[in-house]
Amino acid sequence: MKVNIKTKINNKVYELSVSPNQTLLHFLREELGLTGTKCGCEIGECGACTVLLNGKAVNSCLVLVPQIHNKEVLTVEGLAEGDVLHPLQKAFIDYGAVHCGFCTPGLLMTSKELLDENSEPDEVEIRTAIAGNLCRCTGYIQIVEAIKGASKELRKS
Repeated sequence: MKVNIKTKINNKVYELSVSPNQTLLHFLREELGLTGTKCGCEIGECGACTVLLNGKAVNSCLVLVPQIHNKEVLTVEGLAEGDVLHPLQKAFIDYGAVHCGFCTPGLLMTSKELLDENSEPDEVEIRTAIAGNLCRCTGYIQIVEAIKGASKELRKS
């Protein structure tokens, strides 16, 4: 059985016939080839699969594809504008916040929601926002600094 949906993913409109029990995570990776969204724990604990759904960070492993009907999804692939990196992406590079990189897409998407809602978060607000994103490589210091740096850059523009 298939379900018809209409959605916008990374500013591209799709009309699709989808399996009702497929997760958004696997749909993005396997059907659309958007492999920036990482498959970690698949139980909503690690944050590696975070995407924005109507501007809100969600664990795509917990969302079924029919739930995105008439909604907008933004993945890490949709952050940059052509060859121009989003300020968050640039800050993660500049501040050394990318180590193995597995958690980075989820952290970027969570951070985007935060900065969209609060253009000048303090350290406690940043750490609270990213609490659902696990990183094994860092002590989060560079990640927090990168988000602060991106915040400053975004406020300039």
